[in-house]
Amino acid sequence: MEANLRFWRAEGQSFFQRFLLWTDALDPLLLLKSSDEIRSARSLLQNSGKTLSEPIQNDQTKQAFVLSLSSVHPDTDKIIPVLFRPPAFLPICLPLVVASSLQLGTKQTFFSQFVFHTYTTGFTLLNGNGTTKAEEYSVQEKQIIFSLGAVSYAACIGALPFVFMNRYTLKSSLTQLVVKKLLPAPLLGLMSAFTVVVVRSPEFENGIEVMDRNGKVVGLSQKAGEKAVKETALSRAVLFGTTFFLPAVLMHFVQRAKVAKTPRALASVRMLMITSVLAGMLPVSLSMFPQCGEIKRADLEPEILSSTEETELFYNRGI
Repeated sequence: MEANLRFWRAEGQSFFQRFLLWTDALDPLLLLKSSDEIRSARSLLQNSGKTLSEPIQNDQTKQAFVLSLSSVHPDTDKIIPVLFRPPAFLPICLPLVVASSLQLGTKQTFFSQFVFHTYTTGFTLLNGNGTTKAEEYSVQEKQIIFSLGAVSYAACIGALPFVFMNRYTLKSSLTQLVVKKLLPAPLLGLMSAFTVVVVRSPEFENGIEVMDRNGKVVGLSQKAGEKAVKETALSRAVLFGTTFFLPAVLMHFVQRAKVAKTPRALASVRMLMITSVLAGMLPVSLSMFPQCGEIKRADLEPEILSSTEETELFYNRGI
């Protein structure tokens, strides 16, 4: 089994364990590590000879694992481009989320949502499961075309509340609250999940590799691919839905209580809330499901059932 997945199997069984690992792996300072340092860490891990169940006691080895988790794709064994590594997700997404939350015109809202979904879609492409076995170029071409369509559609849907506000006069305060504050959150969450499903559709169409507990690949499973994509889409929806919803609700009460009286103070409070919620929810959403996913043998395809006697098999869920 690949080193990253081996580490998740040994150290990431519970939500709390995964949460602590992600808080370490999301450290933006890891982006400063050079390719040579990352390769050295990978060499150390490949020579460590740790078993699946042995806890990591050596601090140097654990730091090498954290660097590997934050920089290397577990399926392809390639270093992820720096802007699309997990530690870069928060610094890049934060200004995009803030821009998408501002009450701007329709064109500005569409543009900000288009840029936001473009980045998250690129992140999904480069951090998804990389073991889909089909014609490589046709899969990549299909993913790129689907990605462009998904991003455009998601940006249009995200801009709908602002189109509605600009076209119609909202007299009711309740209607204004729903359209301006509450509706954008579920739309962003749903569209974030939608782009994940569209971009990673080859995984449940062609299947992904499933392994036994020793790391031996026993076959390709569409059902495992479907499970991996569903879990990732749900975690992404929770992340951005909460990041949009919670600050909007809190800001409503802040404005009613007149705690911050000037526009600049309100903007500062909004920025603080969005930053806090996004920073807190990112490791939470990534920890919702195991990175080294498990699927029962009985839930797999017949051809895989006949090739192994293992009761549980494993796969890379992706991010």
